[in-house]
Amino acid sequence: MSLPYEEEEITGKAYDARLMRRLLKFGKPYWRYMAAGVFLLLITSVLEIAGPLLTRKAVDVYIPAKDVQGLFTILLLYIGVLAGMMGAGFLQIYVTSWVGQKIMFDLRAALLAKLSSLSVSFFDRNPVGRIMTRTSSDVEVINQMFTQGVVAIFGDVFILVGIIIAMLALNWKLALVTFSVLPVLFWIAFWFKTRVRDAFREMRQRLSTVNSYLQENIVGMRIVQLFRREGRNLNKFKDLNRGLMDSHVKTIFYFAVFFPGVELISSIAIALILWTGGGMILRNALTLGSLIAFILYAERFYRPVRDLAEKYNILQSAMASAERLFKLLDEEPLVQDAASPKRLPSKADSIEFRNVSFAYNGDDWVLKDVSFKVDAGQTVAIVGHTGAGKSTLINLLTRFYDVRSGQILLGGEDVRDVQQCDLRRKLAVVQQDVFIFARSVEENIRLGTTIPLKRVIESAQAVNAHRFIEKLPDGYATKLEERGATLSSGERQLLAFARALVHDPPILILDEATSSVDTESEILIQEAIGRLLQGRTAIVIAHRLSTIQRADRIIVLHDGMIRETGTHQELLKLKGLYYKLYRLQYNNQVGEEQVA
Repeated sequence: MSLPYEEEEITGKAYDARLMRRLLKFGKPYWRYMAAGVFLLLITSVLEIAGPLLTRKAVDVYIPAKDVQGLFTILLLYIGVLAGMMGAGFLQIYVTSWVGQKIMFDLRAALLAKLSSLSVSFFDRNPVGRIMTRTSSDVEVINQMFTQGVVAIFGDVFILVGIIIAMLALNWKLALVTFSVLPVLFWIAFWFKTRVRDAFREMRQRLSTVNSYLQENIVGMRIVQLFRREGRNLNKFKDLNRGLMDSHVKTIFYFAVFFPGVELISSIAIALILWTGGGMILRNALTLGSLIAFILYAERFYRPVRDLAEKYNILQSAMASAERLFKLLDEEPLVQDAASPKRLPSKADSIEFRNVSFAYNGDDWVLKDVSFKVDAGQTVAIVGHTGAGKSTLINLLTRFYDVRSGQILLGGEDVRDVQQCDLRRKLAVVQQDVFIFARSVEENIRLGTTIPLKRVIESAQAVNAHRFIEKLPDGYATKLEERGATLSSGERQLLAFARALVHDPPILILDEATSSVDTESEILIQEAIGRLLQGRTAIVIAHRLSTIQRADRIIVLHDGMIRETGTHQELLKLKGLYYKLYRLQYNNQVGEEQVA
């Protein structure tokens, strides 16, 4: 079965010093809290080891002597030990969980900062579901490592070392009998480790694939329903989901074998202790209290051994997640600012494409030696068939991609020599596919700036968006659904116009911006654009040729090259590509007065 997106293969060693060093850098600001967590674990371990010794004292000393006062003292001490364990355990869990949450906070912030800096090409080749898996599931695994892995391992080691010392001190011969089953335990642990590592790797890959497929179907639900794909997509999802379930079941099987196996070995060890210890008691070589203490220690001894196996899985998962996270954090944007960027002139309003060629993949050229200039205050329209390279011009001007050869100049400066934020501050782009955030209308127009509401309303009025906004339940405070689901395509387009114009850009770019607007709204928008473009430089990409007839110049692109340029009337007189496009849109009827 082929998967829609194949997850990158990462083996995920149980411990990778290089990755651990990088992870610990995120924990470095909180090292005091982590040290406190380890110290609290040490206290808990000491108190846990003290319990069987108190039991031995009670059985060997106070019960034979019928010393009620002594037994009462042991009882109080035992209660104190339990209270101490509870208090230290509470503080340890709280501190380590707090550290884990702080590290998750820092990791997510670092990931979003990195994602915000990456070029558009990264998002073109990585599905959203996979990225969401990185920022959610993988970060959560790192949290488990810090809260249940690294610090908790110290506690398990402390308990094991303490129990071994206590057993050897009580009776080294009986201690050796207890340890005799360890080779079998280590063999089971090794078997478990090798099997579960592959199962966890498969499970993570399938989880990422399920997330990607689920996200894709939710975002495209309208298309799914329109083309009646619900049943087929559900069956496809069931196959992917079944694969994820099977990988989970596989890990459950290994856990179901391992934990009862450890319990069986523990029971065998206790049986050996009872047999050997009982014989030693009969020979007066061991006290009953010491035997009971040994049994209690044996029960405690195998618990951290079992826990260490779980910690191994946490570490192994954390290493795999860390490798994926750091792979993302190490991703370098293809479009980067110059080492010593120049500042754009305050009047950087002119645009020039100088011998620009570009290909998204290899030598499949989308643009070929394109050259044109847009003077300050001019409006230049770009037309052409689908795939001619029109939107690519905008992608290059905004530096979503960098040119392969040639130059793009803004105010005489190469756009590659200025900061991307400085460049984009000069531009406002209205695209055909408008993205609406799940925020209020006002926030969707302001986009987090401090622009006052009065100016927001004025911009909405200028593009005739104010009329439909007023009809919304709470006007400009109305919270919109994700991607503007409750708005028509025309209303979303009008909001995008208001969004662009409220920032008062010196350069305005309209990329098929009126294609989704009805004829009545288009007339109103054209009137508003006519007023607002005065004194601004503009590039207009349009399929509707009626919307660009007043442009100062029209450029016709075909197969990535400029084939014609001129005004509307000049191009009609040429009877070339523009003339053919115009005839196609107007049912092959071009009046003589239009070409006169």
